[in-house]
Amino acid sequence: MKNWLFLLIAILAEVTAISALKTSDGFRKLFPSLVVIAGYGTSFYFLSLALRAFPIGIAYAIWSGLGLLLVTLMRWWFAAEQIDMPGVIGMALILAGIIVMNLFSKTVPH
Repeated sequence: MKNWLFLLIAILAEVTAISALKTSDGFRKLFPSLVVIAGYGTSFYFLSLALRAFPIGIAYAIWSGLGLLLVTLMRWWFAAEQIDMPGVIGMALILAGIIVMNLFSKTVPH
């Protein structure tokens, strides 16, 4: 269970970092730039801990897929960024893939 927690922390830290990346203005603003550096450092550290239990392909698919979904939803909710139907369908397919891997793959720890 702790490996799932490590992966969740890695995902949330990456989402925080990528969100701050936009506001860092090309690393011209100090505070958002520090958030980016700390967020990615935290994310990679906890991803490395999760990789003790997960195969790298599975962990990376979950990390990047859920990160993509969360960043898109946050930007839609907080910054009013639009997403079109092909984008919604694509993200639904990514989410479906993550669910299928977690339910049926023998390489994912249960």
